[in-house]
Amino acid sequence: MKEQYSGLLACVLFAASSSLFSAAQEQALAPPTASVSDPAWLQHLSAWRAQRERELSAPDGWLTLVGLEWLQPGLNSIGAAPDNKIHLGDPAPDRLGLLSLSGQTIQLLAPAGGFPSELKLDGQPAREGTLVVDNLKPSTIVWRGFTLIVLRRGEGYVLRIKDAESSTRSGFHGLNWYEPNPDDFVAARWIPFTSPHIEKISTVLGTTLELPAPGIAEFTLDGKTLRLEPVLEDPSGKTLFFMLRDETSKTTTYGGGRFLHTGLPSHGLAQPGLLMLDFNRLENPPCAYTPYATCPLPPDQNRLPVVIEAGEKRYAP
Repeated sequence: MKEQYSGLLACVLFAASSSLFSAAQEQALAPPTASVSDPAWLQHLSAWRAQRERELSAPDGWLTLVGLEWLQPGLNSIGAAPDNKIHLGDPAPDRLGLLSLSGQTIQLLAPAGGFPSELKLDGQPAREGTLVVDNLKPSTIVWRGFTLIVLRRGEGYVLRIKDAESSTRSGFHGLNWYEPNPDDFVAARWIPFTSPHIEKISTVLGTTLELPAPGIAEFTLDGKTLRLEPVLEDPSGKTLFFMLRDETSKTTTYGGGRFLHTGLPSHGLAQPGLLMLDFNRLENPPCAYTPYATCPLPPDQNRLPVVIEAGEKRYAP
């Protein structure tokens, strides 16, 4: 979830796709068969896939995530020296700083001798003080190619460590995709929940996320009627977030499932409507590229008994 579930990431151009349907079809709320005759669809898809590769391999992309350290109550020293509680590789300074954890308050403190030169906090010269721990806009500590962010995970706090010079980034050679297929660009019937619904989502860490789930997308694929339940990463956002798993997870796609971001339904979240699902834009979660991501797992209702040979395949480093 932009652990960038992030930033996450590009979304389906719903405004463009809504032109595929007539007013009569929208009134009937019957999902028509998606037909992509406009070459612009392929151009948009190709551009989206290229942008995804650029984001993954960017200096702060998921390929740079090299550590995830749990903070302990008290002082947590950070740096390249071996006696630090949190060890950074070369060329980090021996003493980068200290993170003080007391209850729910986390402070950045200077080591003996002061902060190293070039250390930045939220783009400014580093200073001692309380950090903002927010999964959407956390405080960011930067020293050259290293980026450090404190996040809450379950009942504890972790320090996420990114290194722009990581071997996973320097060794990146592109992603693996299924060939684009317009048949995997489908129209779904949006069925809103009549009362507020919170979905409990398990993560690879064994923690649980509680995210609002506004409704269900019902669609037909290969002659089967299927349902998927999205959640909202950001209640004020304009995208739906689907975590799903299909039968290809056993063979050609990432075993933990894949993600899909879409626009909103044609009549908003609270009313029945139409929603476009382009499975050609299925993407791997960050855990497919680094063992240090804390990815959510598809809920049981989003584990589909079908093969969806579309979108991103398993990553082969």
